[in-house]
Amino acid sequence: MVGHMQGSRITVLGAGSWGTALAGLLADKGHHVVLWARQETHAKALAEHRQNSFYLPNYDLPSSLTVTADLKHALKQADIIISAVPTHGLRGVYEIAKADVPSDVPVVVASKGIENVTLLRGSEVVGEYLPKEQQRYICVMSGPSFAQEVVSAIPTAVVVAGQDEQTTKHVQHALATTRFRVYTSDDLIGVEIGGALKNVIAIAVGVADGLGMGHNTRAGLITRGLTEISRLAVKLGAHPLTLAGLSGMGDLVLTCTVD
Repeated sequence: MVGHMQGSRITVLGAGSWGTALAGLLADKGHHVVLWARQETHAKALAEHRQNSFYLPNYDLPSSLTVTADLKHALKQADIIISAVPTHGLRGVYEIAKADVPSDVPVVVASKGIENVTLLRGSEVVGEYLPKEQQRYICVMSGPSFAQEVVSAIPTAVVVAGQDEQTTKHVQHALATTRFRVYTSDDLIGVEIGGALKNVIAIAVGVADGLGMGHNTRAGLITRGLTEISRLAVKLGAHPLTLAGLSGMGDLVLTCTVD
């Protein structure tokens, strides 16, 4: 595994709100960041106007941040790859990118969700396109982290999970700032399941709010919802305490209580 904690070349795949926020955060920290946008027109607009007006308005991209729609160029010589592509788009991106992903570099899946039809987690989808020896470098990142608050420098805490402790520590040090706290975990399954399923409970809370239910109902749904998420995660092999952390309870509370 190559790269340095500061001044690394980091590639962020996906120029939505979350990808843009992460790219800006890392560029401000002093890394050499390349942000990849799927559409050429989107990449050109970002590069020219230095704003992602559709996904993350009123945020100026750091001048050092490079934007491109050339996937091969974006991946070249990357020390860390962060995938902020929506889960349903991961397979298509890595089908194209697999030959250009540098060996022995961390690949951090920062999108939340489960692939339709296959029901695979994001890390599992990415793993299908990487050599077996590189799959140990796959990490996931999750937690209560609205993009707008991250770029507004509001204190945020997330968790990075992976199989290899050295890799997760490396990613932790590369991403962490004084206002973006990064914790580590070895529970890939628990972190991914918590991030993926919290939206189901949030929808239920939204329905309850729409029906005029009160705070009692919301608290009950959040609490029992977390119990159901934990049961499923444990059945899949997760550690139960993971769901009491940032990627479980933390993300669930944020999503269910936002105005």
